[in-house]
Amino acid sequence: MYRLLMAIRPEALPIDTAALTEMVLALDAENEKLRVAMQTLKDMIFGKRSERLVALVAEQLGFELGDLETGAAPPVPANDDAPAAKPAGKPRKKARRNIGALPKHLPRCEQVLEPDTAGCPCCQGQLHRIGEDVSEVLDVIPAILRVLRTIRPKYACRSCTDGVVQAKVLPRLIESGMASTALVTHVVVSKFAWYLPLYRQVQILAGQGIHLDRATLASWVKRAAWWLKSLYELQLQTIQATPRVFCDETPMPVLDPGRRRTRICQFWAHAMDDRPWGGPAPPAVAYVFADGRGTDEIAGQLVGFSGILQVDGYAAYKALARGHGGAIRLAFCLAHARRKFVEVYKTTRSPFAHEVIERLQAVYAIEAEIRGSSAEQRLAARRARTAPLMEALKARLTEMVGRFFSQSKLVEAINYALNHWDGLTLFLSDGRVEVDSNTVERSMRPIAMGRRNSLFSGSEGGAESWAILASLVNTAKLHELDPQAYLADVLERIVSGQTKSHQLHELLAWNWKAAPEGTAQAAA
Repeated sequence: MYRLLMAIRPEALPIDTAALTEMVLALDAENEKLRVAMQTLKDMIFGKRSERLVALVAEQLGFELGDLETGAAPPVPANDDAPAAKPAGKPRKKARRNIGALPKHLPRCEQVLEPDTAGCPCCQGQLHRIGEDVSEVLDVIPAILRVLRTIRPKYACRSCTDGVVQAKVLPRLIESGMASTALVTHVVVSKFAWYLPLYRQVQILAGQGIHLDRATLASWVKRAAWWLKSLYELQLQTIQATPRVFCDETPMPVLDPGRRRTRICQFWAHAMDDRPWGGPAPPAVAYVFADGRGTDEIAGQLVGFSGILQVDGYAAYKALARGHGGAIRLAFCLAHARRKFVEVYKTTRSPFAHEVIERLQAVYAIEAEIRGSSAEQRLAARRARTAPLMEALKARLTEMVGRFFSQSKLVEAINYALNHWDGLTLFLSDGRVEVDSNTVERSMRPIAMGRRNSLFSGSEGGAESWAILASLVNTAKLHELDPQAYLADVLERIVSGQTKSHQLHELLAWNWKAAPEGTAQAAA
């Protein structure tokens, strides 16, 4: 590869045709890399973080060459988060929108507006009620801070000299503290469910006349995590006991006081969700804090695991699978493979990249149709309809890989798909396997949102508390529970001793929701 650091002078050009051809190819590869890097930086700074083909607007498609200049309409969006387009011929379902229907379970507070006068405007006679007009609007009562006084009366018999009777002191989340369980839960949920940093919560409390230090709120959060650690560990063990686990990792900056800067640690996410095929595993996620993202970290977290691991193409997962002698099978993410072609198309407008995206979109359309079917039905549909599409795609990738410059981004995308082909097509032999790892990637978004607002974790202990509380809160959200009601009730039961250590499974979000009292609180 020629790397020219100064302007090329005519006398410096090689005379030999082969050498001149090599120089041109090298310069073209270098220019392509620079163009891709520049476009990537522009997308990171100015663009939306989306993979929708709809972003590649019609007027841009008009500049394509060859078979793309057919005047056809732009393809449907290639977005991991949006359902694939339904085939033509089936009626499109109406979008579910709330245009004013108010939930029936909410309490009604009536406000009656009487006329200014009770007499007839004509004859001043007595009016009688003939009907009414009723309208409803959604109202809110802002959070009210109050002081909860606990009074324990003492009773004694006047005829006896001793024998004072008094109720026992209730166990408290924070002994000798000034915060109730409900307030601590409010702080935890505000931070880990709604991404409100502690310093902002301090400012909100100050607006209501309550002046607290951020360190005080941090100590409350740490104490709540201490009480909930056993439930979190049970949730993590439950996920890892399933035969199919989704896994992903994301950076987590942690403050390093000695160096007065942050160091990059990791949050690993383990998730399960059998809803797409009606399986037994409910949706759940558990985050694990670790110093790094190497093979040793993930191997230590998955000790004893055997089954299918749905992941991206990160090398640590491949090393983990090799070290377990076939006990762990990797199902790679088709969305990651597609994303590489989307990036190439956005920067180079490659017709072949566009072709691959359309082929994969057809696969996602089939998946949208069979979502919710049994594993057997999904497997039969995949073998009959999806397998030929994937075989044709592999043949096309193999055919085209040698036609492009070996160092181009398009060749990198093709090689990634071919090198991971067995894992990318594992879903064709098992109806329980998903085509991508979006299940766990969606669970990473709350961590990213909290990291963006809080910037970093103050310590390793704080990061561990973050992992514990975020796991429970986000799993409750996956089950459409009110995190405040769920977490407050769980803490009350654990602190009071109402739920013993051998009964902790009752407090897992899906079991709590299924219990009669949990169902009532979820609807309240």
